[in-house]
Amino acid sequence: MKIHESAENYLETILILQKRKGDVRSIDIVNELEYSKPSVSVAMKNLRENGYIEMDSDGYISLLAQGREIAERMYERHTFLTDWLTELGVDQKTAAEDACKIEHVISAESFEAIKAHTALNRGIKER
Repeated sequence: MKIHESAENYLETILILQKRKGDVRSIDIVNELEYSKPSVSVAMKNLRENGYIEMDSDGYISLLAQGREIAERMYERHTFLTDWLTELGVDQKTAAEDACKIEHVISAESFEAIKAHTALNRGIKER
């Protein structure tokens, strides 16, 4: 199933907020992404209906297995690409912004090739 970039961003944001603060509610996502409450509410409804998240009676959001898998994949790509671009001399802010764009369009094959190439180069530098 193809998931939209916006849904990937929401799932990744939920994961990041869970890592940072534990419990996550819609208002936390509103504050983090600076989106409107109605936009986040619609997105959470869609994610819930598609089996990516669940929300308890108090409004706390949890990633379901399918949502967690996507969130972790996006988070890994984002952090790796940000670090890689920064190592190449790109400004931290620009690197993070570019990584956010790249993480959604790069194929798994290309991402794995970049990771392998980078690991190989780091291994050579450490000798």
